[in-house]
Amino acid sequence: MRKTFLAGMAAAMMAFGAINSAAVSNAAPDPSYVAGQIMVKFRDNGAAAGVLRQHGLSEGPGIGSTGAHLITVPAGRELHLIEALSRNPAVEYAEPDHVVTAATADEYFPSQYALQNDGQSFTNTAGTLTVAGGKADADVDAVEAWGVTTGAGIRVAVLDSGVANDNPDIHPKVVAHANFTNGETGDDNYGHGTHVSGIVAATKDNAVGVAGTCPGCSILDGKVLNDSGVGSSSSLSNGINWAMNNGAKVINMSLGVRSSRTLESAVNNAWNKGAVLVAAAGNGGNQTKIYPGAYANVIAVAATDNNDAKASFSTYGASWVDLAAPGVNVYSTFPNHSFVLEKNGRAWGYDVGNGTSMSSPIVAATAALVWSSNPGATPTSVRAKVETTADRISGTGTYWAHGRVNADRAVR
Repeated sequence: MRKTFLAGMAAAMMAFGAINSAAVSNAAPDPSYVAGQIMVKFRDNGAAAGVLRQHGLSEGPGIGSTGAHLITVPAGRELHLIEALSRNPAVEYAEPDHVVTAATADEYFPSQYALQNDGQSFTNTAGTLTVAGGKADADVDAVEAWGVTTGAGIRVAVLDSGVANDNPDIHPKVVAHANFTNGETGDDNYGHGTHVSGIVAATKDNAVGVAGTCPGCSILDGKVLNDSGVGSSSSLSNGINWAMNNGAKVINMSLGVRSSRTLESAVNNAWNKGAVLVAAAGNGGNQTKIYPGAYANVIAVAATDNNDAKASFSTYGASWVDLAAPGVNVYSTFPNHSFVLEKNGRAWGYDVGNGTSMSSPIVAATAALVWSSNPGATPTSVRAKVETTADRISGTGTYWAHGRVNADRAVR
């Protein structure tokens, strides 16, 4: 048996280095933002060229529908130029292009208690982890929800590291791809996006692999994290805009970044155009806000285990974390080409994952189930259904506002 681990996954949010720039600078790079670019929004776009020219800069491409532009600057001078531009009355705001990272807790990725918990214990596919039996019914009642709907083709955008083209349990569910990273193929060579997508919509009843929480859903695969699991506020904002232009009813973001007015604008535009947005609350084990989860128009999701207890790593705080969902030892799909378990000569692209990254897609999939059972719904009514029908488990009102999500109650 051989196991190749996915490199680079870490529990700490925003801990990855920034994407390298071709520009030369003696200044030490700040790993919290992308070197060599900033985001600027002008009050009058007609003045943009002149203002930028004063600082030796040129106009850059628009960022989705936010009205902001991505401006190339000398590496090491990002903050200086942001300060200088912000003083110009023609500039509404200028800000860093913060680094976005995946919200995964560790590298060990087995059975699907999250969908139906009978108190079972299980061992992961590699035989390296045994999970003790949990609390019966500490699950999201997905199997019961499927008696009402399995998703009816509702489009869920997964803005992540891509979806592997070699896992037959999830790749056929992808109806559109887009790559917003630099110098990467559209495939998932990191594994995070494939795992998240499988939690949403892996095919059920096909005699192999796993079932997604919304197995009848379709996936919009927006690659905003590169093959090291790193992206930027601008790539995420562009991904949100692309998702809306391709019919997303739900957008899942199992990632974290610092606050950005450009990103918040992209989130608000998507909400106003009719999407429900869901994001990971983070894995800091504290109450520190991360974004986009902490924005008002995003459902922030904390992680629970198979006993309905808060995961030790999960970020929490009922003032901004809305819901909880299973995020410990959640079983799902992986790329066969980068996370391979050989058993009887066959590659198995399945294992468990830990993190609020795993919790968020369960809530996103539940929102999609609600959309499919209420075709005339609005984002406000779908969000209300998902939140008000949650099970008020221990920690509700302290760790999260509404409880642990319950898909069956949400669709009825």
